[in-house]
Amino acid sequence: MLDGFQHSPLMTGLKWGLALLLVAFLAAPSFIVVPMSFSAGEFLQFPPQEYSLRWYRNFAGSITWTSAARASAIAAVLTTLIAVPIGVLAAYGVMQLGRRMRMLVGGLIVLPAVIPAILIAVGMFFVLARAGMLGTMAGLVLGHVALAIPVVFVVMTAAFSQFDFAQEKAARSLGASGVQVWARVVIPQLRGSIMASALLAFVTSLDEVVLSMFVSGGDNATLPKVMFASLRDQIDPTIAVVSTVMLAVATLAVVVMVRRGAVR
Repeated sequence: MLDGFQHSPLMTGLKWGLALLLVAFLAAPSFIVVPMSFSAGEFLQFPPQEYSLRWYRNFAGSITWTSAARASAIAAVLTTLIAVPIGVLAAYGVMQLGRRMRMLVGGLIVLPAVIPAILIAVGMFFVLARAGMLGTMAGLVLGHVALAIPVVFVVMTAAFSQFDFAQEKAARSLGASGVQVWARVVIPQLRGSIMASALLAFVTSLDEVVLSMFVSGGDNATLPKVMFASLRDQIDPTIAVVSTVMLAVATLAVVVMVRRGAVR
């Protein structure tokens, strides 16, 4: 009855128009930093009066910025490699529980995403200080993993809610081992969700500010921490360069994930 209404040119144009307006509203503030990063001036300005690559050269030639970029990249990769398997297995295990236990255990797992970040950062600071891991890459990754696991868990819980566990039981009844079931039944069907959760875990670590301010330092100071320190001491377009680089990395990751998903 509603087929003609749903496929009318007017409604199609309206839906596309609203979608583009929403994308522009969400993305425009982020992409404003791109032209600012090419400014030739001494301070942030939009639009730039002159364009130059001087601040990109300043970023590439600065030990402080390149060290922070390396620390952020390493922490993000390690966080993803650790948080994704834990989050996937946690979601799988929780789906095997009864309804009440599922809500209880699931609520405890996502608790770090609900608690204010400053409280987690303060608690993590004292824990890592006691363990002698404050300012180390291991301590930084542990903190980021604690924040990334809830993100992975939420994505994978939604994915497992649509998963047909009868296929897993059938594979086991035919003699498949646990590893074979995961490799040939579970992972192939949930590959898109796993990739999405990995991307979100990576971005969660890359963009984390509050916890990084407390637990990272020295050679392991992350880009967000150095950016905030730079904003406090001196504001120049290097901040826009770093923001543009991080934006490009996040955009590239999304494009790769979408293209791989489309190919499959």
